[in-house]
Amino acid sequence: MQFTQIKETCLYVADLDRTRAFYAERLGLEVISMVEGSHVFFRAGTSVLLCFLPEASKAKQSPPPHYAHGKQHLAFEAPDDHYEALLRAVQERGIKVYHHEKWPNHKRSFYFDDPDGHVLEVVERGVWG
Repeated sequence: MQFTQIKETCLYVADLDRTRAFYAERLGLEVISMVEGSHVFFRAGTSVLLCFLPEASKAKQSPPPHYAHGKQHLAFEAPDDHYEALLRAVQERGIKVYHHEKWPNHKRSFYFDDPDGHVLEVVERGVWG
């Protein structure tokens, strides 16, 4: 699967192995760093998705502590003419797509969840103009 951009870059997760399996094995993102008990990082196009255990990240002194809880959101941007192929690929991997949106500029997006319940979206290039 190809993505060109992550609109938001950081998620907080409960289980690093489960997160690695979902993003690397099911979505096909390259793992660029994994530190047990801390984080797993992925490359998506020219961007990086950072997935942290919130309590480990909250305890850090440098870089400054950060953490969150609850449903978080990020959007992957689909390369030109790959939107339908990405939709099919997500569905073929057994990932439930539960919402489709058509935006005022006629661009489309679809939504699905990761194992932590975070809301993931794939948007057509140009959704933001």
